[in-house]
Amino acid sequence: MAFEPPQRLLRALGETRRTGSEGADEWLETLPELARQAVDQRELTVERVQAPGGRSSLVLLVRRTDGTPAVLKLAPERARPESERAALAHWDGRGAVRLLNPGDTHGVLLLERLQPDLSVRSLPEAKALLEAAGTLRRLWVEPPAGHVFETVAERTGRQAEAMRATAGAEAGAEVGTLVDAALAARDELLAGPPEARLLHGTFRQSKVLAGERAPWLAVGPDPVVGECAFDLARLVRDRVEDLIASPSGPSITRRRVKRLAESLEVDQERLRGWTLFRAVESGVRARRVGRLRDAELLLEFAGWL
Repeated sequence: MAFEPPQRLLRALGETRRTGSEGADEWLETLPELARQAVDQRELTVERVQAPGGRSSLVLLVRRTDGTPAVLKLAPERARPESERAALAHWDGRGAVRLLNPGDTHGVLLLERLQPDLSVRSLPEAKALLEAAGTLRRLWVEPPAGHVFETVAERTGRQAEAMRATAGAEAGAEVGTLVDAALAARDELLAGPPEARLLHGTFRQSKVLAGERAPWLAVGPDPVVGECAFDLARLVRDRVEDLIASPSGPSITRRRVKRLAESLEVDQERLRGWTLFRAVESGVRARRVGRLRDAELLLEFAGWL
């Protein structure tokens, strides 16, 4: 079977080239052989490539030798698959997809099969936020002793450097003002003693899939250790297109911040601050790789905060 990468993955790898990241082309060239080896070594039967799939990995729907459905995920080193493996092993199925090959290596993850085409995003908005938030709460646990996960301070430090480098005069005064506000918010948020919880890192409604042993389970973490408000911030802007299209978008956003903060016992101002930082960072990054429509939406949203 030919393991043809979905277009979403190809576009995302193209974006990494424009940001100067190395290794995307090499990994893509070797991907068909990597996939064949991974399937053969584990004696799997491939049903199909999951499409549209993710932006950082090839996902295959497979069956094990006993007929059990599973998912085989292959990711390049830059996507930190071993960090994802460590987080999934630590959660051990509590709130997240279960890892079936904890001792494996080389960027290959074998996972329990959820319903890949049914995410919490399919629910009405209010219900989706409720279910997503409930799933996220289960992931916020103490990290394992001696962990090597990136911290929120480290990750946002790298992001802050990229924001400063790409939001110069050519970006315009409005974008520069938002970047300044986002960087100031980060400095203030990191001024106190850090909270240390294992976080999903890239949580949103589409990262929560329907399962059999639990109604909803999280997938695709890019784990980081830090405060819970950082993790919740990405959920605030879910369905940003709908928010921007609504004449009540700013007030809906403020209510969403308040509701999510209260329901998950997170400080509202800290959630607002991290939401601002993460929206501006995503918007500036989208500009950098040429996704100008996404950048416009994210930066307009950030302006409401």
